[in-house]
Amino acid sequence: MEILMAAANCPVYPTPMAYEMAKVLLVDDDPASRLTLQTVLRAGGYGVDTAASAAEAIAKMDVTEYSLILSDLHMESFESGLRVVAHARGLDYRPATAILSTWQPEQYETAKMAGTMLIEPENIPELLGQVAGMISDRAARRLSRSMRARN
Repeated sequence: MEILMAAANCPVYPTPMAYEMAKVLLVDDDPASRLTLQTVLRAGGYGVDTAASAAEAIAKMDVTEYSLILSDLHMESFESGLRVVAHARGLDYRPATAILSTWQPEQYETAKMAGTMLIEPENIPELLGQVAGMISDRAARRLSRSMRARN
């Protein structure tokens, strides 16, 4: 009984699972790529929702708040990935955005013009590092805006 009473008076610290996982929306029309990246991101500690098209992604973004939107550039049309990024940029919660693609110079220019990052998913540690960096940068910007709004 004494042990239970002592335990009841000890402070409770959150376990890692008590922290909210950053939520990522992964958009890719290729089922194999989608499943592979979903598995990698979940293993990296992220909550992951998936969409197979721009329309499905837009519908999900409108009802769920994501920390990051990762979209394939070419899906049902050349502009599909850019439509996903443009929609994400217009949301009140402003998630970080990135285009998934294999390295091709014209895709880098397309991503740059859209104001988003181009990620090559072949290097898993680099991919997870880029995802963590984008999510933390976006969180820092939100915190900074929130603090400025209070002053």
